[in-house]
Amino acid sequence: MTRPVVIVGASMGGLRAAETLRKSGYEGRLVVIGDEPHAPYNRPPLSKEVLAEQVDHAAVAFPLSEVLDDVEWVLGNAVVGTDLDAQTITLADGQVVEYNSLIIATGLRPRRLEMPGQPAKGAHAIRTLDDAMALRPELKPGAKVVVYGAGFIGCEAAATATKLGATVTVVGKGPVPMLRPLGQQLAEDIQRRHEAHGVRFVMNTYLTEILGDDSVTGVVLDNGETLECDVLIESIGSLPNTEFLEGNDIDIDSGVHVNSALHALRKDGTPWSNVFAIGDVARFPIPQFDPTTRRVEHWNIPTEMARKVGKQVALQLGDDVEAHAAEVAKNFAPIPSFWSDQFEVSLLAYGLLDQGQEVRLLEGEVGGDCIYGYFKGDDMVGVCGIGMRSKVMGYRNKVGLTVS
Repeated sequence: MTRPVVIVGASMGGLRAAETLRKSGYEGRLVVIGDEPHAPYNRPPLSKEVLAEQVDHAAVAFPLSEVLDDVEWVLGNAVVGTDLDAQTITLADGQVVEYNSLIIATGLRPRRLEMPGQPAKGAHAIRTLDDAMALRPELKPGAKVVVYGAGFIGCEAAATATKLGATVTVVGKGPVPMLRPLGQQLAEDIQRRHEAHGVRFVMNTYLTEILGDDSVTGVVLDNGETLECDVLIESIGSLPNTEFLEGNDIDIDSGVHVNSALHALRKDGTPWSNVFAIGDVARFPIPQFDPTTRRVEHWNIPTEMARKVGKQVALQLGDDVEAHAAEVAKNFAPIPSFWSDQFEVSLLAYGLLDQGQEVRLLEGEVGGDCIYGYFKGDDMVGVCGIGMRSKVMGYRNKVGLTVS
């Protein structure tokens, strides 16, 4: 039997890669493997709509197009090992699957607290549908919630919990929430808007202890303050899912290192011709913003990477040498984009805001609808707006470094 193309990861990136392979003419066997039991679904609503309402998988599931009718879906069965030289992967149930080309789309998992004597119940993270559905019943009127971590997921969860009637305190290590992605000015603006809805922020501190026997009853901060809580939401970052690749000659330091054609790289920097990585798990350069490699956890990146890799693999296996070479030669150069909804605030951004050395108010006014530009010298490397969505979109093609 002909070896299939195997996609490890059945989230948005894996889905889009499968679609692109079929639409680009690949007609061979195609296997998509996921560790969750669910077919691909949309993750951004997990900290918002899914927490706010009792919903099931159907509410967030991506529609599956007809081109995927013959795809072999292996769900609820994680990949636990890989032999890149033999071109095989091993599943949790012991199955060994051979592949022709391998597309890694395993994404991230939440970084979790590990403290001595930590109670077994009451602490949550939000990454999967099951995570959100387990948390939802605890966010009831009168619940005392501590959100540890003041990034986007933490602040979105804080807003949702507050709207459900919970009393919410956000604890963060930095001076203001979302400082790195937004910068001081906009982050302070967002914090004030949260506080107007009753969210309390305790910043420049961290957790030293989680209280409770069977379930969480409170947390202790390094400043000595004790916060009572029924629910602890941990939002302290993520880790790339690369353990199944250990033992191979592949660079998996802080994600799967890929080149501009999205080939996974060996430890000496040479590419694997038939191994690719896409989405949150991939570490790659974006030369028009930052020549150093990084993981970019923005919503558009998995889809754009999947489309490039899907087309490349289809051309490679179709023996169209010239067309394949032309596609490989096109450097992957996306414009990262993200959005976030928190209370009445709707954020939309393009570029890499954390590369900005200066932040300027471009339009609107602080406290209302406004647009900020993020500059490195004379170059605008990012733009972010509250409201004014169509105007923010107009800045999309204006961000990036000037290439001399």
